[in-house]
Amino acid sequence: GKNEYDLLVIGGGSGGLACAKEAAQFGRKVAVLDYVEPSPQGTSWGLGGTCVNVGCIPKKLMHQAALLGSALKDAQHYGWNIAQPVHHTWSVMAQAVQNYVKSLNWGHRVQLQDKKVKYFNMKGSFSNPHTVRGLTKAGKETIVTADNIVLATGGRPKYPTHIAGALEYGITSDDLFWLKESPGKTLPSFILYVSLECAGFLTGIGLDTTVMMRSIPLRGFDQASQMASLVTEHMESYGTKFLKRCFPTKVEKLKSNRLQVTWKNTDLGTEESDSFDTVMWAVGRAPDTKTLHLETVGVKTNSETGKIIVDASEATSVPHIYAIGDITEGRPELTPTAIAAGKLLAQRLFGQSSELMDYDNVPTTVFTPLEYGCVGLSEEAAVQCHGSENIEVFHAYYKPLEFTVAERDATQCYMKMVCLREGEQRILGLHFIGPNAGEVIQGFALGIKCGATYPQLMKTVGIHPTCAEEVTKLHITKRSGLDATVTGC
Repeated sequence: GKNEYDLLVIGGGSGGLACAKEAAQFGRKVAVLDYVEPSPQGTSWGLGGTCVNVGCIPKKLMHQAALLGSALKDAQHYGWNIAQPVHHTWSVMAQAVQNYVKSLNWGHRVQLQDKKVKYFNMKGSFSNPHTVRGLTKAGKETIVTADNIVLATGGRPKYPTHIAGALEYGITSDDLFWLKESPGKTLPSFILYVSLECAGFLTGIGLDTTVMMRSIPLRGFDQASQMASLVTEHMESYGTKFLKRCFPTKVEKLKSNRLQVTWKNTDLGTEESDSFDTVMWAVGRAPDTKTLHLETVGVKTNSETGKIIVDASEATSVPHIYAIGDITEGRPELTPTAIAAGKLLAQRLFGQSSELMDYDNVPTTVFTPLEYGCVGLSEEAAVQCHGSENIEVFHAYYKPLEFTVAERDATQCYMKMVCLREGEQRILGLHFIGPNAGEVIQGFALGIKCGATYPQLMKTVGIHPTCAEEVTKLHITKRSGLDATVTGC
């Protein structure tokens, strides 16, 4: 018989909600299934996905809390009489952040209701290509049928289960933002960007924080000119400790309820240990597909990553089943790309559009204490694509005006532009380390998306005095001589 819905979206995160609401705009009958499996530590949350609940939103707010702490120190140099030492109360910050997140959860539910999108707080799994079995927390079953199905369940943090005690005693970013009490002395382990971001704001609010890193920081970002190292050097100068070339081997709970972490130092060949109040794992994310039963309907996945294989139109190997966002192979794990992809997919399905999502030149920022923003290719990727002889790099250190009176260290404030050497010198990538990097990169992203060239940028009048202005004055050059081994073009 006829299917009940024109579109069923499984996953109520950024991409799924955007797709569902856009489809409803065309007068289609739409439903959303969303269910949050509690973390191993029992943390769960409401509608909205990772970004709203345990990602971008709470992270940026806690990053802001840390920046305010730095501003209080700077304020004395500008004549403000602030009693020292200042003290931060985790519970006040956490409650405010969590209340805001809950308001977003409610807002998403209201928006779905306003657009007449049916919301099921259920875990979905395929029975056949057009039929999904929804299961509530209490075990109540609902059968939903749809002409088109979009998978947008995103990912969840992985645990290093080979480390004794990791699962029992460690937390992830799924838990950190919902802690009601301070995490105390904290060990974020493994050097993904989320580890650096969390370590940055934990240090910034006055907590004893140590990052354990086995290899290079910020893997996947530009490594030439030590971009990633500049970020970690700044963090070190402001109090974050780093255990470099170390990896944990076990976690044990002491009678004091503290966690004893044992690790190996690969440089020294020694075994060391220390105790912490909180151990946070940041070892990557895995697509949340296990309960979908994709094998039942033949949706193909990458056997190594577990992610769903899609084509340029977000279509899976099964007609009428699509996938968007972090769950898909080869896509950036970013909220804005998932939202854009979801809207465009709905427009193609129901609005006679043929426009595909363009994943090139997507800007992003790592919200470490000194932010790192970038758009386009890294230097390594540019060399891999075009050859070192065809690449010109413009780079410079700079000092933000705000740092001068406050006597802040600016040795890590740095920017780099990667361009084609010949012809119009088209800009391939821009990398910026400094205050408000996200705001700076967002402004330049449009130009680079439109094919901006180095001469055009040099004709651009900067806003004085700003950090972004420094990008328009990049006259210092060097030829790239990298032996690139990564791809990205």
